[in-house]
Amino acid sequence: MTTANAPQRRYTAPCPGCGAPVDFRSAQSTHAVCGYCQSTVVRQGDVLSRLGKMGELFDDHSPLQLFATGQFQKKTFTLIGRLQYKTSDGTWTEWNAFFDDGSTGWLAEDNGAYVFTLSTAAPRELPTAERFAIGNQVTINSKSYSVASNVKATLISAQGELPKLPPIGEPFDVVELRNVMGEVLSIDYTAQPPVVSQGMAVMLEDLALKGLKDEKGGSVKEEKGRHFNCPHCGSPVTVALATSKSITCGSCNTLIDLSQGVGKELQAAIQDEPIQPLIPLGSIGKLQGVSWQVVGFQHRMGQEPDDPDEQFGWSEYLLYNQKRGFSFLVDSEEGWSLVRPATGAPTVKGKTAVYQNQNYTLKYSYQAETEYVCGEFYWLVQRGQKTQNQDFANGKNLLSLEQTKSEAVWSAGGIVASDVVAKAFNLDAKSDLFKREDASPLSTASRVGVITIIALIVLAIVLIAMLSNCSNTSSSYSSRTSGGSYGGSSGGGGHK
Repeated sequence: MTTANAPQRRYTAPCPGCGAPVDFRSAQSTHAVCGYCQSTVVRQGDVLSRLGKMGELFDDHSPLQLFATGQFQKKTFTLIGRLQYKTSDGTWTEWNAFFDDGSTGWLAEDNGAYVFTLSTAAPRELPTAERFAIGNQVTINSKSYSVASNVKATLISAQGELPKLPPIGEPFDVVELRNVMGEVLSIDYTAQPPVVSQGMAVMLEDLALKGLKDEKGGSVKEEKGRHFNCPHCGSPVTVALATSKSITCGSCNTLIDLSQGVGKELQAAIQDEPIQPLIPLGSIGKLQGVSWQVVGFQHRMGQEPDDPDEQFGWSEYLLYNQKRGFSFLVDSEEGWSLVRPATGAPTVKGKTAVYQNQNYTLKYSYQAETEYVCGEFYWLVQRGQKTQNQDFANGKNLLSLEQTKSEAVWSAGGIVASDVVAKAFNLDAKSDLFKREDASPLSTASRVGVITIIALIVLAIVLIAMLSNCSNTSSSYSSRTSGGSYGGSSGGGGHK
């Protein structure tokens, strides 16, 4: 006896390319990729037709794999297919989740994290993709959103069973909207009317997943086919993360573009005056209960909008965890902070940003530029890349916006004590090198004592009186020594 929620009967037919069985579990699936010959097949009734051969999958370093199961909103699902896309800034993967009741959803990457999306009703008339300007506020289905990204995407590969399959290699528009509640609304212009889906951030451990890759098969990338010689000095270079779009040569510090793959002509940029990271690449440290590996490092410079001579610098460490994705450990003169890209988009009114029912006050607004990089990055990072940044704070809680022409990325996190960072990466012996000063004029108070400060103030008053007739008198204090981006993808990361 069957029930209304029982899964439908599976349909199996021979592949028209090689004769191997091709399964269809969902009535909504129209396409599949044969697991034996990689033929792309379309289902028309009970007949399968071969459309061609699908491009080779890239190893996305993900713990997910076909036929892994889990639960979302109290319903059980199975991952039955995946699509791999790329934009000019990076790549991302979407997994087709088939629920026991016959419905489907998508488990998608989101700047190194994950979002679970379900189909939703689209308005009768949606604007064209060109009408969505980055950072603008729009209303869809009676909800307010901020335009987070507007990119041209291309399908590069697929696997398993799929309810949709845009033409491979043909670019299409994808617009992504986010709101203060952490919701993501994706508009896919591969069809007319556009396909609209709504989602929310999820943690893999909260999905009760079973059947994931083990460490040996999933989280450790096989080295085969990921070696090449540096185009500048000829030294061997090894790529550890398959999603990397940029890497530096360990011998000559040359920055190498991997966006077209290691088999293509490699573009490289020479980097002078290398900066040695305080935390070595490859180090593993435990912060906030999570083990992170340092996979990348970049030094960035900021510039005051009204004073081109006022510049400040800071460093960002790209951290990776198999289930948590990517985070940024930021080292500025104001201290250390740990942040990661936020799923939602705060509401900004004047100099106040509201996020998760907390008010953040704007501290700094500036242009940021990448000065030096080393290691691997999941986006195409280049020297001279520029973003428009805004940093907000609420006590020890931090919020940062980085914006380019095609994407606005919010990051959220908080301050981390310097001794905690040193201990996390087993660098206690160098803990003094991790200490940072606050940017306020009296930041040395904790070290020189109150009496010394008073004496210095009195001396300063006397000197000012003596020099009162001098026209070149200037203040000996600066109200700010460093901006320090609280993190972000630096214009990179995938749309999903």
